[in-house]
Amino acid sequence: MTSSYIFLTPPGSTSAAADETRTIRDGFTLLGFLFPWVWLLAHRLWLHAAAAFLLQGIGGALMDEPGLGPAGAAILLGVNMLVGLEGQNFRVRNLAAKGWNEDAFIAADTIGIAEQVYFSDRAAIAASDAAAAPDWQNKARPNSPHGHATSLGLFGFDGGR
Repeated sequence: MTSSYIFLTPPGSTSAAADETRTIRDGFTLLGFLFPWVWLLAHRLWLHAAAAFLLQGIGGALMDEPGLGPAGAAILLGVNMLVGLEGQNFRVRNLAAKGWNEDAFIAADTIGIAEQVYFSDRAAIAASDAAAAPDWQNKARPNSPHGHATSLGLFGFDGGR
């Protein structure tokens, strides 16, 4: 089954190094669904975890009250579904708020294939940038009358007109 992966690079980075790039699978997370606030804490989403914990506490308290059990169950299920479906998006948005850049969105069967596609593309871009970079060294022309390096303008550097 094909999944989508989001590649994020750290703020201020010029090249995507394998150890700095973060890959996040875009989709449902089972652990986020089963243990919402614990999963959010594990991914350092403190405010989201506090909100999930509070809502689950309210849902649990409502389930103990007579006649409010379905409302409490709906709150618990809603929190679980929200974290299961949107938990990865919370992670991406949290990193983007810290300055991380969304560099690529790749669909692949496994994370290994997605990383191969991403990093092979980065290597090709780096190679094409290096090959296309002009040589700006100031070299002497072989047929130059004075044997000096090239100059811009009407006059050479020897002071003559």
